[in-house]
Amino acid sequence: MSLEQRVTDLESRMAFQDDTIQALNDVLVAQQRVVERLQLQIQALLKRQEEMVGQFGAFEEDAPPPHY
Repeated sequence: MSLEQRVTDLESRMAFQDDTIQALNDVLVAQQRVVERLQLQIQALLKRQEEMVGQFGAFEEDAPPPHY
């Protein structure tokens, strides 16, 4: 195999690797956006739960279990 052919093969591999890295990066960015959105939703749900517990929590905590 000639030096020119080896260099061409390496350049071809590098181009494919660059494409693969870019595709993986795009997927990672999309997943990070999803994770951030889910974290915001969880925070909103926790806040809502705390508000609900503040309104009804004391009564439910002192109530006997349903099997009594």
